[in-house]
Amino acid sequence: MKKEKSLLEGTLDHIHENQIYLNINHLKDGSYLLKIMYKNKVIKEITFQKPA
Repeated sequence: MKKEKSLLEGTLDHIHENQIYLNINHLKDGSYLLKIMYKNKVIKEITFQKPA
């Protein structure tokens, strides 16, 4: 049986600073891939691990 990928999307209101915070407290343990997009193109991919 194949494991399905889950896609989560969100939008942000206007931010007055050049900083974005990602709180991973409620994510399950494991590795994640964060894709930063600009004009529908991925400009940066970041892989991170949430420790157990």
